[in-house]
Amino acid sequence: MLTTRAPAKINLTLHVLGRRAGDGYHELESLVAFTGAGDALSLEPGSPLSLEVDGPTAQAAGAGPDNLVLRAARELFARVPGLTLGAFRLTKRLPVAAGIGGGSSDAASALRLLARANGLSPDDPRLMEAARATGSDVPVCLNPLARFMRGAGEDVGARLNLPPLPAVLINPGVAVATKPVFARLGLAPGERADGAAHPAIEPGMEREALWRALAKGRNDLEDAAAIEAPIIGDVLAVLAGARGFKLARMSGSGATCFGLFTTSRAAVKASRAIRAAHPGWWVKAAVLR
Repeated sequence: MLTTRAPAKINLTLHVLGRRAGDGYHELESLVAFTGAGDALSLEPGSPLSLEVDGPTAQAAGAGPDNLVLRAARELFARVPGLTLGAFRLTKRLPVAAGIGGGSSDAASALRLLARANGLSPDDPRLMEAARATGSDVPVCLNPLARFMRGAGEDVGARLNLPPLPAVLINPGVAVATKPVFARLGLAPGERADGAAHPAIEPGMEREALWRALAKGRNDLEDAAAIEAPIIGDVLAVLAGARGFKLARMSGSGATCFGLFTTSRAAVKASRAIRAAHPGWWVKAAVLR
């Protein structure tokens, strides 16, 4: 039995540069980091391809053929002759349709496990090909460490070696579909978006310099998502009022938001206070890397 973690993906920034004329996809530039924990995935190699899902958010994730774990496995099987598949078991803890790439991280974890089971190198190009064919957020999740993703997600940058960032993650329990959020931007195919260029992020930046740079960035989907789910504004306000707070922003297309904090202790204390005040919210202290 092989096991791995499928950590949450957090978009520290998400700039929409425009919409491509050819395929209609929105072109993005996003600095991505990952939590230290999230879903868990195991694989029993040699069994017929299957998936069982348990955990607190299992029902929302589903175990049908459209689950990204199975889609990723089928995409890799189509590219690697004689690939050994197996029985997957997914323990689902992350919220679904939450802007933190839970399903994409699950799919990337499945590709990593299949690579281990079949003796494939982590940099085998067929893994990235399968990831791109599975979903736009899957490529950046293959090696879950801070880096840029660009284009429609297919262009993944090198690891940035950023300092650990203490954070609090909050999902208010409202699922937000990605398609209507992008539609609210109103960009026609071939149209470019207005907005300042992404702040420079250098490998190995110190935390204070990184905070200053991140403050100049943005999530261009935040306003559109807040129209779909107004509670996002409430979540950001709660984070901004916490002691030790440095920056609050929405991740992905929502509704999960994150707050960056001065220390892990401050993040833990804030998470406890917020959870007590809002028991229906999913609230987690985390360290982003």
